[in-house]
Order: sequence, then structure tokens, then C-alpha cells
Amino acid sequence: MHGSRRKVVIVGGSGFLGLNLARALSKSAEFEACIISRHPPSNQGDWRRVRWDAQTLGAWADELDGAAAVVNLAGRSVDCIKTPDHCDEILRSRVEATRLIGRALRRIKQPPPVWVQMSTAHIYGDPPEIVCTEDSSFGYGLAPFVGKAWEDAYHSAVLPEMRQVILRTSFVLGRNGGALRRMELAVRLGLGGKIGSGKQGISWLHEEDMNRLFLRAIRDETMQGAYIATAPNPVSNAEFMKALRKALGAPIGLPSPAWMIKLAAPLILKTDPELALYGRYCVSMRLEAEGFQFKHPTLESALAAIYGRPST
Repeated sequence: MHGSRRKVVIVGGSGFLGLNLARALSKSAEFEACIISRHPPSNQGDWRRVRWDAQTLGAWADELDGAAAVVNLAGRSVDCIKTPDHCDEILRSRVEATRLIGRALRRIKQPPPVWVQMSTAHIYGDPPEIVCTEDSSFGYGLAPFVGKAWEDAYHSAVLPEMRQVILRTSFVLGRNGGALRRMELAVRLGLGGKIGSGKQGISWLHEEDMNRLFLRAIRDETMQGAYIATAPNPVSNAEFMKALRKALGAPIGLPSPAWMIKLAAPLILKTDPELALYGRYCVSMRLEAEGFQFKHPTLESALAAIYGRPST
């Protein structure tokens, strides 16, 4: 470690969220990042990277010894066609990696005091109108099933003495990755109208607030249990696309009917059409009750920060 900076181990940290968090940690005087990943990060930065295969114990486990925190983001991307093989990989990559971290923690002398675990707001399913909170029942389907199995694996793997924080993350908006880039491309091609009915909910969170939640979970000893990681103002798909067109200066956008998405998503984009056609409205009652202040509470503010346009 550099001087008095404490190490945060980011497992599965080579993707969009992991690299964002590593950058935020490297800018602080308090922490430094160690990324554990199967593949090298796409960008270089002020962090260490240690390889693992996500299946076996190895030298990577020693990085956990004496660390300030472990943040687990490991899991196969859901941005794919949901073949049986892909569905199996999505589930196993999350559950087995989480169990492996638990095994590693049991072989070291000084486990981190806190384990911050990624989960998904999709655990609540795709209710068309209901606004979900942390107390809402879980939904039905692949994503809720995977989300519950992921959290169950965490509860079984985490050491009882560790502080436990689960972040059920929504759609994170950022400059350097995530699904926003695909939506931006659609707008620039003139296809920035509503998708399907346009009524499906989009619960979103700016990348800066995502990092602030990670850091709060690492630092704040009163933060415990499951939280929905989302901004307080979810919107419909039609509202989201309208705001994105405005942020990009696109005066019009043709709508994409459901039949078009069902054809184009697997054939052209190689992804699941349900990712665009369904959604959910989520808000975090726990973050509100605990006084968390979002830097970007409105979609207009978040998009203005990303695209450098003044919000109104």
C-alpha cells in the first residue's frame, strides 16, 4: 500500500463499474484499489491488477488479507442473447465467484471488516406500474431468480463478523460504458423515440453517485443490509428517450415498435430484446431515511453532467 492508504479489493473489477470505482479510489488520499479479474482492464490507471480464474483459490486470495474492504462485482454480462448456455453462465459466474470469495476469506488471517456485494434491482422483476422499494417482493423470471441466488450465495459466504452491504443496482449512466452508449447511438441514428410501449420504467443512477454509494458503504459503519442503488426519480422509457434526445441535441427520434426490437436485438445487437422492452420503477426508501444526498437526483442533471450541456 502507498503510505497510509488502505487497500480496497475489487473482485471482477475490470468492467465499467469496477474501473469507475478504481478511478474514484485512486483519486482519494484514503484508499487504493486492487482489481481481481480474469481479463486485464481495458484502461490503465493507478491501481494494481491480480489475475484469477474465478474458480480456484490462488495468490489472489492473499490480497484480501488486511484489506479495508472487498467489493464483489464478479459476474457475466447480461447484455447477451439468453441462450440456455448464457443463462447458465450468468447464474454460475455470480454464485460460484461469491462462494469462492467466501472460501478465500476463511483461509486468511485478517479478513476485511466489510464486504460490499453487488446485486441487481432487476430482482424485483418487471412490474409495469408498481414502484418497488427494499421491502417489495421479488419478481418472477430469470433475473429475479439469479438475483436471489446471488444474494443467497453471499449470505452463505460472508463471515458473520463482517459488516454486510448489498447494493441492488439499477441502470448506471456514465461516459465510458454501460447500456447508455447503445441508446446514444440509436438517438444519433434518428431512432431515439420510445421503445415498445414506452411505459416501462427506467430506474437509473449517475456513475458519480454509484461511486459515492460504494465509498459510503466502505466507510460508514452504520450502513448495513440491502439497499436499492438508484436515483430518487425513475422515469418511463418514453421520458428517458426524450431527455436523452434533448441532451444530445436531436430534435426528433423515430419510435422502435416491439416487433422491431424483437427482431433487431438478437440479430443485429446480439442481445436480449427484453432488456429494452421491460423495466421497473424503483426508489430507495433506506437511502432516503439515512439522509443520502444524490449529486444528480434528476435525469436532466445526470445527462447534462455526462454530455456537458447545461441542465434546465
